[in-house]
Amino acid sequence: MAENQIRQFEAGAADSGVRLDVFLAARIAWLSRSSAGRLIETGRCTVNDINRKPAYRLKAGDKVVLESCGEPEAPAAMLPPRPIPFRVVYEDPHIIVIDKPPGVVVHPAAGHSEDTLVNGLIFHCPQVAGVGTGGRPGIVHRLDKDTSGLLVVAKTSRAHQALADDFRRRRVEKRYLALVHGKVKEHAGSIDLPIGRHLKDRKKMATNSPVGRQALTLWRVRRLYSRATLLELDLKTGRTHQIRVHCRSMGHPVVGDTVYGFRRDRAAGWQEKIWQRVTRQLLHAWQLGFEHPVTGQRMIFRTPVPQDFRWTLAALAKADFTTAKR
Repeated sequence: MAENQIRQFEAGAADSGVRLDVFLAARIAWLSRSSAGRLIETGRCTVNDINRKPAYRLKAGDKVVLESCGEPEAPAAMLPPRPIPFRVVYEDPHIIVIDKPPGVVVHPAAGHSEDTLVNGLIFHCPQVAGVGTGGRPGIVHRLDKDTSGLLVVAKTSRAHQALADDFRRRRVEKRYLALVHGKVKEHAGSIDLPIGRHLKDRKKMATNSPVGRQALTLWRVRRLYSRATLLELDLKTGRTHQIRVHCRSMGHPVVGDTVYGFRRDRAAGWQEKIWQRVTRQLLHAWQLGFEHPVTGQRMIFRTPVPQDFRWTLAALAKADFTTAKR
């Protein structure tokens, strides 16, 4: 399903009393009533900026907004295999754990039909194409395009169902590293702020949305630099852009995040030169823990930050050391 597409409707007098899922199915040719119901249940539809149930009865004048509703996803069998680069951290007959490089989209979306991680997974292990439905075969969670790090992918339907259930029940441990602007004063803390669609920019998320859903992020300081902080973050929920939005709410946006952060750091001299080398948000999924979907064994994986992230940390440390010697 294409991301960041929005369809808006207004219920007329003839629609009064019609169920919301029936209303949507009647207006979008490829959308069945059951598919409309699933979209509504996952929070992708609002009526007058409020999430409703599929059985909600419309009133004349209701404003209906359906998000991320493009054309139907291509069947997995039609997705072309491509040699997309990624590192395999672990693999067995049931699952594969990979280290996603920055700049790679996880699954097909608008503008990305053949250059995604899914295309690379089908190239690496063709059996993934038959797992799950639509254009996201094997996928049970995802990372933003410019976020790097660990992903677990199901290679069988049994594994897919079990992993999806564990993510839904919040049984999966997800830890990230993020370089954020400024010195974070406290050693550790938590951010418990709901996240929902931005009131004015529907492509962004915000903590003041009237339809926000509960979101919890735990964090601790890993290292302080003169004008930046390396944070370790533990996601207890899995909202869209959660870390990026929560860090912004702290007043410490992720370095390189042009959506929620500073487009250009105010620092001068050496630090400005460092920021100019940053081309994406410095956010990395470094640890992933879960129970194996077949054996039940507890598994924990870790992966180091990629080269661009590592270079930035080294440059900041070197600059701080040079400044201290003066």
